[in-house]
Formats: sequence, C-alpha cells, structure tokens
Amino acid sequence: MKKGIILDMDGTVWDSSENVARAWTVKVHEAGYTDKEVTRKDIQSVMGKPMDVIADTLFTYTEKGPERDLLRALCEKYENEYLLEHGGILYDGVFDTLKTLKDMGYHNYIVSNCQAGYIEAFLNHYNIPFGNPGDLIEDIECYGNNLHQKDENIRLLAERNKLTQACYVGDIQSDYDATVKAGYPFIHARYGFGTINTDVPFIDSFNDLPVIVPIILGSV
Repeated sequence: MKKGIILDMDGTVWDSSENVARAWTVKVHEAGYTDKEVTRKDIQSVMGKPMDVIADTLFTYTEKGPERDLLRALCEKYENEYLLEHGGILYDGVFDTLKTLKDMGYHNYIVSNCQAGYIEAFLNHYNIPFGNPGDLIEDIECYGNNLHQKDENIRLLAERNKLTQACYVGDIQSDYDATVKAGYPFIHARYGFGTINTDVPFIDSFNDLPVIVPIILGSV
C-alpha cells in the first residue's frame, strides 16, 4: 500500500503573508496606484483562495478584466521571486517532521490554490528536495498550473501518484470542503488561519503529524 500525506501551504507549513504583502505593494505602486497598499492582514484574509478570487477581493480599485489581470500577473511573478530570496515564517518542526513521516513510510506531497511557481519558490528557498520518488516532497500541484479547484487537484495528485490511501492537512474551511469533495480524510492545522465548522481530527503543531497520521491512515 502507498499512503500519502497531502499538505496545504499557507497556514499549514508556513506563513508568507508579510513578505507577500511587501512584494504586492511594490508592484501596486509601480503600476501607478501609489495611494494603495497591500497589508499582511489583507493577505491573511484571502489565504487559500484561488488567485483570481484574491485579485477580485484586493484590487477593487482596478477595472475587472485586462487591467486587473495584468496587475495580478505582475504581483504573482514578483511574489515568487521575492519569496525565493526571502522565504516566509516556517512553522516549527517542518523539516524534522517531514523526514520523520518519510522514515515512517509515508509519502509527502503539496497541493495549494496558489499561482504557478509559488510552491517551488518555497521548496527552493529552504533547499527541500522535491519532484522525484523518495524526495522529501515527492510531487506538487496547484491552481496556477491547471486552473483546477483544490478538490480536483487533490484527487489528481493522489491518482497520479497511485496512492491507495491519503489525507489532506489544511487550516481553513475551504480546505476541509475540498478534501471532503475529493473523498479523503482531513486533518485541521488548528494553528493556521481558520476554523472548521465541524469536529475533525486536528493538530496544534506541525510536529503532531507523526502521532495523528497513523490514526487516520494506519501504520505503513
């Protein structure tokens, strides 16, 4: 059997909101909106949503269509470059826990609603091996790659990697909803950005995963 742990990004493995806000503000000002600013609170309020929804929420002072799409594209590109260099706030125990889960026989993956290149910026900044069988993170998928919703990408990644069992670890209600729709069990990262409207298994630290995953998926 091949058992996989599929991880959300923001609010689950790290908090990049401060640096994302800085990067987006640079591009907003360069685009001529010098009286506008993107704050950390703004970014945290939309974390986990598809990028087009984020742009529609934060860039209401732009005209919907080419103008907004261009600003969003500029922000996304610079965000990836900025995070590759500066990173974010990595939650305690991420590296050691990923290694422990791998040593226990589980396979680690990431699925996010982010733009293309965002997950890679995170992994490359922290020099986390990814993309191949046996790597600390074996595969990734995101909204920006294929414009699929999170439930579709969870299912796509699980099928692509021939997982016989899998669970998703996320922090907000839409993560739970997508996981249920995809047909997999969910673990709530309760230290993240959101709450869940029903009782679900949870962790209060990333370090807790090696304890709860065998309860959800069974031992390997």
